[in-house]
Amino acid sequence: MKTIEYFKLQAKNLYKDFKTQKSYFDPDYGRNLYEYAPKFFDVDLLILDYDIVENKFTLMNAQHYIAKLAGFTKWTEMLKASPSAQKLSKLLFDNMHKISVIEWDIYISGEQNEKGFLFDDEFKLDIFKAVFDEVDGHQGGVSDYRLTRNEKLSNKKHIIKPKKNKITVQIYTLPLSRSDRKEFIEVANKKFDELLQIMEPIHPELIRKLWNADQYIQGVLKPDMLPIDRDYALSLVEAFLINHFISLDIESASNV
Repeated sequence: MKTIEYFKLQAKNLYKDFKTQKSYFDPDYGRNLYEYAPKFFDVDLLILDYDIVENKFTLMNAQHYIAKLAGFTKWTEMLKASPSAQKLSKLLFDNMHKISVIEWDIYISGEQNEKGFLFDDEFKLDIFKAVFDEVDGHQGGVSDYRLTRNEKLSNKKHIIKPKKNKITVQIYTLPLSRSDRKEFIEVANKKFDELLQIMEPIHPELIRKLWNADQYIQGVLKPDMLPIDRDYALSLVEAFLINHFISLDIESASNV
């Protein structure tokens, strides 16, 4: 199936999920709300995260949000993209459980800044395949809007209620405070130990000697990212560690 046809199918599936919409009166809110019985996407999570207007949701609306999940600002941008960019968008969509579009943008921007030039779409595609798509075990701290098979088989209805204000903690300055630094290092070390088990490198003892959690965190969090949500920053520390781990693995092999 061609990439665009694949995304047309995803948009149709999302539209089908929205068509399961039923109105009901919620006494707690004193007004009508909506409930859904989706088969393909976590409709309530999409509505909350993207502030989707539920009334009169159309197929064009579905195409718009599918394009966003694939890394584009709108559907027409996807249609005009290069073949490599479209293939990359499909990989982003299929691997949303590993890395979000925002995390990918931050990652590739950092790589371009480090190398000193802008990557073309084909090179970006190759990087994504090597770092995320073809590597098992990587899990980002992000939302997967697709329903799993077990969720699809469930008849449980999704009930949408208005979003409540969420209290978030922001990081405004670097270096991290003493308490934040301690927690970030603990998270990084835990993820590093998981990767040692999953990746099974040839020289684990050498990789451990090269590993410096504090230095790694300083490389992930940059001043131009501030202010940044603390939980989101922690998710980036986990998400980008696999690429750093691969670099350490290569370095350890060259030192043997």
